[in-house]
Amino acid sequence: MLVVLARHAHSELNVEQRVNGDPSRPVHITEEGKQEARLLGVQLANVSFDLCLCTRFGRTQETAALALDGRGVPLEVEPLFDDIDVGELEGESLEDYRAWKRQHTREDSFPGGESLDDAARRYAEAYRKLLARGPRSVLVVCHEIPIRYALNAAAGAADLDGPVHEIPNATPFLFDERSLARAAPRIEALSRSR
Repeated sequence: MLVVLARHAHSELNVEQRVNGDPSRPVHITEEGKQEARLLGVQLANVSFDLCLCTRFGRTQETAALALDGRGVPLEVEPLFDDIDVGELEGESLEDYRAWKRQHTREDSFPGGESLDDAARRYAEAYRKLLARGPRSVLVVCHEIPIRYALNAAAGAADLDGPVHEIPNATPFLFDERSLARAAPRIEALSRSR
């Protein structure tokens, strides 16, 4: 099994420095993002994919469509990989989001949303579900946080948010079955160890 995780391409909210955890809010990728998505396609051109999973967020679907243009790879929406539901912080500035996080724990739910730990457990479930599908080659276009958590957990880090923290847009991160199988329970364990 080969799983390639990629964050969506540069989006309008990246420009505005605002958070979005509501998939019904239309947020598109920018012209820069379209170039990034096409470059991702070039980077993945020599990999045969059986499936592409995206989230319910349009920016992931737009990225996947451009990266896989003309390849006929089936695309499925997997809500378990959705970005964190930030509730009442929807559309607020990235700085306001970070300020809220500094004053709360991972266990605290965003007002009207979910907690970081709840999201982590959802991501662990997403990786387990993906592993249960059997040996395949899958591209997952999702968001920064599920990729960060998988990278850190697979590496055995003591923290889901480090040492890898910043995940660039439209950059492929490769996992085999063993590394994802290692990451899923570690994500879950770290989300319960607080």
